[in-house]
Amino acid sequence: MSEPIPGFRTVPRTGVIYVMSRAAELGFAYGHPEWANLGQGSPETGPLPGSPPRIETLEVKPSMQAYSPVEGLRELREKVADFYNAVYRKGQRSLYTAENVSIAGGGRLALTRVAAALDAVNMGYFIPDYTAYEELLSGFKNFVPIPILLDPSSGYKINQGDLRKEVLGRGLSAVLVSNPTNPTGQLAEGNELKAWVRLARECRCTFILDEFYSHFIYTGSTPAEGKMVSAAAYVEDVEEDPVLIVDGLTKNWRYPGWRISWTVGPRSIIEAIASAGSFLDGGANHPFQQQAVALLDPELALAETVALQTCFWEKRAYMLQRLKEMGVEPDADPEGAFYVWANLSRLPEPLNRGMAFFEAGLKEKVITVPGVFFDVNPGKRRSNMRYEHYARISFGPEMGVLERGLDALGRVVGARSQAPA
Repeated sequence: MSEPIPGFRTVPRTGVIYVMSRAAELGFAYGHPEWANLGQGSPETGPLPGSPPRIETLEVKPSMQAYSPVEGLRELREKVADFYNAVYRKGQRSLYTAENVSIAGGGRLALTRVAAALDAVNMGYFIPDYTAYEELLSGFKNFVPIPILLDPSSGYKINQGDLRKEVLGRGLSAVLVSNPTNPTGQLAEGNELKAWVRLARECRCTFILDEFYSHFIYTGSTPAEGKMVSAAAYVEDVEEDPVLIVDGLTKNWRYPGWRISWTVGPRSIIEAIASAGSFLDGGANHPFQQQAVALLDPELALAETVALQTCFWEKRAYMLQRLKEMGVEPDADPEGAFYVWANLSRLPEPLNRGMAFFEAGLKEKVITVPGVFFDVNPGKRRSNMRYEHYARISFGPEMGVLERGLDALGRVVGARSQAPA
């Protein structure tokens, strides 16, 4: 074994990157016709019935060869602000402007800018949640990450009284939360989300809301509604309410490869985030920002949302039914995003453990993500491990891939169930 290179620490891979690397060792490659990637964290990117035409070509003008401003192109920042005002803030006096928007090269980078701009505070986060939060929360030493455990018996939700106690009792100055959540797919909307914003305002605790799945909503009466959910609808004063929203083209517009995201909030925070970007990354891709302006048209976004919800409602129902037939069910059906937080405890050993379930799936050329990766544990301060008996299974891929992957999981479960004791 070679000597470690001086000066560097071992940096772990996020859960999804780990499982993809493990699958690649056994022959997985993107587009491989025999494999089914039900571990992926991105939606299918091709055309859907009723969706606007997908952008397939990009013209790069000479002016786009230069760096863009670190805070993002003003034209795109104005378009993002206009989008939020038109979709969520009709009739409200306080409206977002370009100064309330920062553009970054993807969601993780946007959150990294936010983390770099945080002061020496206590910041709460929920468990389970997005695997990449772990390194994000441990990589910066200026704030203390404090976990808030969500109980499966309550559907991985927290009532307002308990959330207020967490904020006040733990002295939280910020809370990071995905909504809808990854991996459980639970959603705060309507009066519940309004109460979150009110709590942030009254307790002077900044809520940092990762809203990357906010168009993947399954609580409407039909997908034809094209329901979109954002805390922006409940902000009273865009400059005073401590609410920061992070979103982008990755999920809701189904352009993950573009790596374009935005952060919306009070201009004082946006200025701090841009300052952090000046030393972290220098600014987002110029040509893709220019092209993104057209995608922020509210009518086009609504058409895309209706199309993706129609498609993903069907895939969600299909996956839930197939998993139920295998004896795998979620503690709570997903209300948003495109994952099933699958409880494996009813399966025979060792398949009732997420890691064994994952490894067995690889033998049948199907990828899942073990639940332990969502036990966000910055700095490994806790020795106990949660969610050993869970897996995140994605219905992000095309229906043909879902069918192939669920057939493979059926073989895994069936073979083990029929094995002699």
